[in-house]
Amino acid sequence: MTNSTETILRANIKKYREKAGLTQEQLSEIAGISPDYLSEIERGKKIPSMKRFFKIAKALSIMPYQLLKP
Repeated sequence: MTNSTETILRANIKKYREKAGLTQEQLSEIAGISPDYLSEIERGKKIPSMKRFFKIAKALSIMPYQLLKP
């Protein structure tokens, strides 16, 4: 992923999480990932694996491509 793709991904995860009215803790529980890991994704410290990428999209009730859409 390029830096701009990473920026879009983390911004969209946060945007859709907030739009759904979820905290990081709530989303991480639904997605089955740790709250610390989700926080690191949103802060740009980590890039989710494909498996986690799809889990996050599913937990947000959106199509995965929406997380990469500028």
